[in-house]
Amino acid sequence: MKKTSLQFLWTHSSKGKCINKELEAIMLGEDIDNRGPCGLFIETVEQAPIAISITDKKASILYVNEEFTLVTGYDPADILGQNESLLSDKSTPRHVYHDLWRTISSKKVWHGRLVNRHKSGHRYLADLTITPMLNSEKQITHYIGMHRDVTADYESEKKVHNQKLLIESVLNSSPIAMVVLDDQDRVILDNQLYKALVTDLNKGEPALFFLKLLRDEMGDLWQQLQLAEQGFNNREFRVETRGQGVRWFSCAGNWFVEKEINADAFFEDNSKRYLILTLTDITKQRRQMEELHIQTLKTMMVEDERVRGIRETLLGAMHQIQMPMNQIKAAEQIIRHKGDAQHDGLLQILRQIQASGEEAVAMMKKCIPQIYQAAVVPVNLNKVLHEMMMLSESRFQSHDIEVHWQPMQALPTILGSENRLRILFKQLIDNAIEAMVQSDCPEQRLRITTDSDADLAYVIVEDTGPGIPVGKRAKVFEPFYTTRPMGGNQAGMGLVMVKEIINQHQGLIEIDPNYHQGCRFIISFPMRRVSA
Repeated sequence: MKKTSLQFLWTHSSKGKCINKELEAIMLGEDIDNRGPCGLFIETVEQAPIAISITDKKASILYVNEEFTLVTGYDPADILGQNESLLSDKSTPRHVYHDLWRTISSKKVWHGRLVNRHKSGHRYLADLTITPMLNSEKQITHYIGMHRDVTADYESEKKVHNQKLLIESVLNSSPIAMVVLDDQDRVILDNQLYKALVTDLNKGEPALFFLKLLRDEMGDLWQQLQLAEQGFNNREFRVETRGQGVRWFSCAGNWFVEKEINADAFFEDNSKRYLILTLTDITKQRRQMEELHIQTLKTMMVEDERVRGIRETLLGAMHQIQMPMNQIKAAEQIIRHKGDAQHDGLLQILRQIQASGEEAVAMMKKCIPQIYQAAVVPVNLNKVLHEMMMLSESRFQSHDIEVHWQPMQALPTILGSENRLRILFKQLIDNAIEAMVQSDCPEQRLRITTDSDADLAYVIVEDTGPGIPVGKRAKVFEPFYTTRPMGGNQAGMGLVMVKEIINQHQGLIEIDPNYHQGCRFIISFPMRRVSA
């Protein structure tokens, strides 16, 4: 085969005649060591592991090497003198050939892929490079073509590509947001629902936001699960958003290890850890649960208000009875001190009245409902405040009160009684509503803010009502004192109860002296971080 191809090139090209001595040695079968440099070059081309062909300017084949026969199936006797188009399957688009000829005719190298047909009839994909050969006058005399059968490589590439498309299709059809992260927390792959979270949540990269929440909540457990390649499920987080209000997400994740594919990992079995993070929007389910929870809270709060009303009524009655009782006791002491026998009958009557009054007060004390101490647990103040605002939503709407809810994201918990704290914040919200409604202020706005520093968690409740005069700010926390006209519906015990609950939680409450658009209460609680 080698002699046939070289002989054809020698016969049909002047290029072959310039190397006639080396060519003759090859034709005679002399050992490669006895040939000159040109003969060595010819032998190199002959044994090159890539299909090489040389054509004239009209693409008639003048030379092919052994690899050419292996790739195409054509022996030199079959192909020499034939046009290169013999190899074409005719399924390659015309514009590819147009680009090919336009490129090589302008003395440039062309590289691309063509669909060729093997001598046996099957198609294969040829990765082809064609280079123009120029003479001393820079004119094209021949073309040299080199090509490889890349059908297997192409099929592998397409399989990988199709698998990637399949994975992306599955991910995008998933009803939950999914993202794949590398060990540097970089997003490697995500789906459309995840992309939507970027704008919906307005938290930057959503994965980083949720990773911080997960790591803060799980602590050392996060590292343990990562090293053991164990997953986690049902980690729920409440997320405050500006445009869509509160949203809830359930997070799950699984780690997996994949081998590296870069050059550094060629001789070493390097691997890299990845995390598949899923973010399920459970806002609808949570809202349904929240509605049921709010209904339960309403029942509880109604019962609490009933009990509190009874307590305040009885305490108010006791307070009212105690005032004349004190006067009677003083009168009885004065009469007794005078020792005048003519007043013995009056003294006896006063003593009877005093005894009856004390008996009535003792009876009322027994009737005061008991408030039992609830268990102390970690409390999310944002959650409690949100619940109380939902309870008051109908009142906000009926009085056209503008509500500004500005919670601190990931507010640390405090230790306390959830129910007692609900009563506290419900009372402050009710006070603010009534203050604004009764004052008939032109702008009715309630703002509730949460914040924290290194030691304290803060709740700020401010309204645009008439405010509390400076001289009365200390008295509003005294029993049976009220700034409301006609005493209001309660006996002036609301803020007393508020302060009592705050004291039970080792907190503080103050009225901001620098706020002049209404009233601003600042409540602070010591933070009690619970170890995992």
